[in-house]
Amino acid sequence: MRKLFLFTAVFICAGCTLLAAAAAKPKIIAFGKSMSVKLFVGPTEDKTVDMKVRPLMVDAKIKEFTTGEPHEVTDRLFVVRRSFRVNNNLPVEEDAPVGQRKQPKWMWQRGGWLLVDRTTARISQINLPDFDPFYSEASWFRDYVAYCGVSDNAEKLFVVVTQLGRKKPILRRELGPATQGELPDADCAAPVWERQPNRVTFQPKKGEPISFTVRGHAADSAPGSDDD
Repeated sequence: MRKLFLFTAVFICAGCTLLAAAAAKPKIIAFGKSMSVKLFVGPTEDKTVDMKVRPLMVDAKIKEFTTGEPHEVTDRLFVVRRSFRVNNNLPVEEDAPVGQRKQPKWMWQRGGWLLVDRTTARISQINLPDFDPFYSEASWFRDYVAYCGVSDNAEKLFVVVTQLGRKKPILRRELGPATQGELPDADCAAPVWERQPNRVTFQPKKGEPISFTVRGHAADSAPGSDDD
């Protein structure tokens, strides 16, 4: 009986060791091969621009598609912009009799930003206030991100600076009306960051550049800025 107990204990310990080793095995995060796709633009989506996308994989399994280069926030965290496909078929095409249904017409679109944890392989979407997947061009510095945001009714343009982990932006100021042009950067080019002091300059297509100094969880108009 004692021998059986010892054997059972050893067997359980061995099993626990194997489970612990399996759980401790690091996950491999990698990007797949880049491919060129078409991004449809314009009010009637009758024009296209080239866009590069590549899969984001965990242990060789595709989890998301991305576009653009990632930004390393820390040695553990990085951010990258999401891209995805939507089915452009009409309901009548989806409801046709079997055998007459058309294959999905996939259209590529740009999405928001993803936060990736290298240690746990966790991928989560970042909530960016007023971020427009089509028009907003984001620029990252450390754990800050700056971009021109668009109001829910697509009429107003905002300059926005926010920080990872914060629910509210540290800067949100109305810039003027949104033009809703054909191209993604119709209203603003990507903001430009500087160090010492930490400063970001927004570059609206209509109007003068406007700069803000970022200190901790706040942002102030930079000296010499055209901001009122």
